[in-house]
Amino acid sequence: MSNRLFLSNRKMELSSGKLARFADGSAVVQLGDTAVMVTAVSKTKPSASQFMPLVVDYRQKAAAAGRIPTNYLRRELASTDKEILTSRVIDRSIRPLFPAGYFYDTQILCNLLAVDGVNDPDVLAINGASAALALSDIPWNGPIGAVRVGLVDGETIINPTRKQLSSSTLNLVVAGAPQNQVVMLEATAENILQQDFCHAIKVGLKQTQHIIQGIQQLVKERGVAKRTVQKLYVAPEEIVECANNCVFRSYFFSSQRLASNKIYAVFTDSGHDKISRDEAINKIRLETEEQLKEKFPEAEPYEIIESFNVVSKDIFRNLVLNEYRRCDGRDLTSLRDIKCEVDMFKMLHGSALFQRGQTQVLCTVTFDSIESSVKSDVISTAVSGIKDKNFMLHYEFPPYATNEIGKVGGMNRRELGHGALAERALKPVIPQDFPFTIRVTSEVLESNGSSSMASACGGSLALMDAGVPVSSAVAGVAIGLITKCSLENGGIEDYRLLTDILVDLKLPGIPIKIVMEAIQQATETIHVPLSKRLRFVGPGAYNLKKLQAQTGVTVSQLDEETYSVFAPTPIAMHEAREFIRDICKDDQEVNLEFGAVYTATITEIRDSGVMVKLYPNMTPVLLHNSQLDQRKIKHPSALGLEVGQEIQVKYFGRDPTDGRMRLSRKILQSPATAVLKTLTDKNSIVLGGTIPQSSTSSQ
Repeated sequence: MSNRLFLSNRKMELSSGKLARFADGSAVVQLGDTAVMVTAVSKTKPSASQFMPLVVDYRQKAAAAGRIPTNYLRRELASTDKEILTSRVIDRSIRPLFPAGYFYDTQILCNLLAVDGVNDPDVLAINGASAALALSDIPWNGPIGAVRVGLVDGETIINPTRKQLSSSTLNLVVAGAPQNQVVMLEATAENILQQDFCHAIKVGLKQTQHIIQGIQQLVKERGVAKRTVQKLYVAPEEIVECANNCVFRSYFFSSQRLASNKIYAVFTDSGHDKISRDEAINKIRLETEEQLKEKFPEAEPYEIIESFNVVSKDIFRNLVLNEYRRCDGRDLTSLRDIKCEVDMFKMLHGSALFQRGQTQVLCTVTFDSIESSVKSDVISTAVSGIKDKNFMLHYEFPPYATNEIGKVGGMNRRELGHGALAERALKPVIPQDFPFTIRVTSEVLESNGSSSMASACGGSLALMDAGVPVSSAVAGVAIGLITKCSLENGGIEDYRLLTDILVDLKLPGIPIKIVMEAIQQATETIHVPLSKRLRFVGPGAYNLKKLQAQTGVTVSQLDEETYSVFAPTPIAMHEAREFIRDICKDDQEVNLEFGAVYTATITEIRDSGVMVKLYPNMTPVLLHNSQLDQRKIKHPSALGLEVGQEIQVKYFGRDPTDGRMRLSRKILQSPATAVLKTLTDKNSIVLGGTIPQSSTSSQ
C-alpha cells in the first residue's frame, strides 16, 4: 500500500504494510533515492511516569550510504549529534498531538534505509513518524506533514537538494497540522528580510497539507481504528473545584482565605523573585494537597498534584488575559533589566557575561588552529557534504542554576539542543574564511527563562570581545503564548503574546575590544625549502610532535614549502620560535645562483669524497670523488685535500628527487671562465616574514 505525492514537481512516496509488520505502525518514506523507515510502538499498560514517556530515536546507518563505519568495531556506536538533534526535531513535531494525560510508553524508531547524498532524510523521518502513528492504533491527533524550505536567489524551494541548500540563505523546516496549523518551526537564515521569512512559512505550510492528505488517504484505505486506553491521566473536575475552593484559616486573624486567593496574591506580588515565589506557591500546594487527600482518600497522587496545577495555571492565565500583566509586575511587552560585561578574564581570547533579569550566562571564546575543527562521521558527510566544522557552541546547564542538585558531567539531549539553537543563531555572522577554529562555551549560572537566547546574546558579545569580525551583532528573542480554549470545539478563544525581545547589543558605553592584531601576532608563517622539510619535520614528525608537546602550538602545512604556526599565547609563540630556530639552526641556507662558483670549506674527509660547507651555518654536503677532479680517484687524499682547506666549487642546483645539493670541482678544471661568489650568513627559513629574493653578491 503506497501513495505518491508531488511536491514542487518532485515525487515523494509513502508506503506501508510491507516492512516491520509487528510494530503498531510502520511506514517508509522515499524522496529520490533516499528512504527512511519509521516504526511506532506504544504499550497498552500505563507508565508510572507523570508525563508523556515518548522516546524518539533517529539512527543513521553507514550501510545506507554504502560505507563502513571507521571506528575500531566497524559498526554504529553511540548516537551522533546529528542523530540526537534530528530526534529532537521529530519529537517536537509529534509530541503536542498526543492526547492529554496519555502516559503510556511510546517509542518511535527511524531507520535510514538508503541515502543518495542529494536529499536530506531528516524531513522524511518526520513524515514517516506521522504516517506510522496515523496508520497505527495508537491514540494520536495527527497526521502532520513536514517540508524543508530554501531560499535561492529570492525564490522559495521546497525540499531543496544538498547542492541547492549550500547556496540557500534560508534553511527552514515547517511541520504543519490539518487546517493550516503550524506545529513546529526550525530555521537557520542569513539575515533575510522578515517578509521573505513569512512568505517561506506560508509556502511550506501549504505544501504540508498535500502530505497530510496523502497520509489520510492511506489511513482511509487501511481502515485503522484507534485503541481504547485504560485511562487518561487528567485531573478530575470535582477535585479541581475543591482545590480552587480550599479554605485556609489564619491563626492570627479570624479571616479565611481561599486557595485561589492565596495563589493570586503570590502571583501579583512583584516583590518575589523566582525562588521566593516558588517557595510561597509550594507552601500553598502542600496545605492544599493535605486537604484534598482528606476529602478524596481514594484519589491517586497524580490527580491531587495535577488538580493544584490546573488551578495555578488558570489563575496565571487569567492574570495575563484579563489584567495584561505578569508575575514580576511587567506588562506583556516590557523587557527585563539587561546588563552586559565583556573582557571578564584577560587570559581568555574572549569572554562576556550576559544578565537578563534572573538569567545569567557566562560565554567564552577560544581560538585554535584549523586542524582542531570537528570532523563529521561518514554518514553525516554523505548526507550534508560537510566534512569539517570550524565553529561550535557548547552549552552547559549545571543544576545550581536553578538551585537544585543533580548529576554533573556528560551531555544530555537538552544541552545539545539548546547549544545547537544558539550556534545556528551565531554561525551566519562568522566570516567563512576565518583562519581559526572557534569554540564558544556558554555556561548558564542562573536561569529564569530562555537561557538559550541568553547564550546567543552572550556568545555574540564574546565573539566581538575576541575580535572576530562578525557581520553584525546577534540578539535572541523569546516569545510566550498564553491561550484560552473554547469549551465547545477546543479552538483558541483568546490569547496573549508575552515578549521579552532583547535590545540591540550595540550598547553605548560597553567597549568592544578588538584583539585581531594580537591574534595575528600569535600566528606566524614559516617558509621551509623543500630540501629541508625532513630536517624541520623530523623522522615520523618527531620535531613537530615535540614542538606541540613543549609549547602547546599547532603547526599546519599550507603548501609544499609553507607552514602555519598557531600559538594560544604570545609566550607560547616565543617559545615555539626559539624551538624552531634551534632545530633548524644547522639547516639555514641562502639562495644560491645556478652555475655560480662558490668557495667551500672542507669539514670532513671520507672514502667517497669530502664534506663541504658553503657558509658557516650550513649543513655539510658531500662532494663526491667523481666531482673532485678530471682524473678518476679512489680517495680524496690522492689530491692532498685536508680538513679546513678551501676549494672552489660550482653550484648546479638540487637533485629533483631527493633535494640534495649538486656541486662540482671537476668542472672548474676546464678552460671555461666563471664568476666567483662569496656568501653572507643569511637565513632562508623565514619566520613571519617574506622570502629573500637574493642572497648573493658579486665580488
